Amino acid sequence: MSVSDKIKSLLQLKGVKNKDLADYLGITPQSMRNKFTRGSFSADDLIKISDFLGCKLYFDVDEDVKIALTTDDLRQSGE
Repeated sequence: MSVSDKIKSLLQLKGVKNKDLADYLGITPQSMRNKFTRGSFSADDLIKISDFLGCKLYFDVDEDVKIALTTDDLRQSGE
């Protein structure tokens, strides 16, 4: 299952429309469709999407170590 498919599934589970996600990301619905078609989600996009949907995004190192990515990890403008 592609990243796009996983995000679409999460949106459906949460009852959120693509337009709502596009609005949250500050992009047009057409740009959102393009991201889904191309699978062109940046790390920042994925962090924002997980925050918007109330999900956790993390690296699962092993049973005891999980490193979460949060909005604190977003690049600042100009970085």
